Amino acid sequence: MPLNSPGNDSLDNSKTGILYIVATPIGNLNDITLRALEILKKVDIIAAEDTRHTRQLLAYFNITSRLIACHEHNEAQSAIGIMEKLKTGSLVALVSNAGTPTVSDPGYRIVNAAINESIPIVPIPGVSAAITALCVSGLPTDTFCFIGFLPSKKQKRQARIKQLEGISSTLIFYESPKRILTVLDEMIQIMGDRHAVLAREMTKSYEEFIRGNLSQLIVKLESKNAIKGEITLLVKGAKEKEPFRFEDIADQIESALQNDEMSISALARKFSTSYGISKNRLYEKILELKSEMAHGKGENENG
Repeated sequence: MPLNSPGNDSLDNSKTGILYIVATPIGNLNDITLRALEILKKVDIIAAEDTRHTRQLLAYFNITSRLIACHEHNEAQSAIGIMEKLKTGSLVALVSNAGTPTVSDPGYRIVNAAINESIPIVPIPGVSAAITALCVSGLPTDTFCFIGFLPSKKQKRQARIKQLEGISSTLIFYESPKRILTVLDEMIQIMGDRHAVLAREMTKSYEEFIRGNLSQLIVKLESKNAIKGEITLLVKGAKEKEPFRFEDIADQIESALQNDEMSISALARKFSTSYGISKNRLYEKILELKSEMAHGKGENENG
């Protein structure tokens, strides 16, 4: 596939403005892409999650574009103002404090508002903490499930972890240093002591990757004087269940039928719950088995 030459954006001549979704470094400022720098320099407005944080990035690269705030508390109102600017032809870049905007960060409303107004949206790809941690985790990367931040309230958080218990893909979470020990303990209680990787302060001077079972991560974190920095937690997915074979339970069902312990419907319900398969499918298989048993008994009697 041919590549566009640097600096050649095909939408620059659009009659409306353009919304650029610009990925920024998660730590090391030199991880920013050349294209991101070009876009940040040429746009009329940069909408930032935290203007104080983004101002440091802009100062480092001598970028003087106008900066406005767009965080979770004012995003709905900001979207209205940004749409007005875009409709009149302004170029707007959306950035988060670190990584790719709208991924567990503000920006969702603005992107959807632009889609509804048929305003061009251009992604400027770059760093993502989730992918950065995944690629060095040593956990399976063929399928993964990005969760982001778990709910802050205990009951909702534990219910969410329970929902994720059976997923076989690698699970990726963002978590705060203050809550990480609590979350690890809850995961052990609900999911079991799985293998995991905790990434902390990625691309910064004190970058650290802690590997081991969840319980081992707790021990290593508790040995620290303090837990600091942005945390990305990767947890190994659930083991794939062995394919169900009716033959594995046929003897148990046959014995129950011979002793007239319970109805076919009750048997189907019992084993459906135990093995996590369709009750209707089991019901049909049990009916077939009962028919075979009756047929075999008839042959024996006739013989």
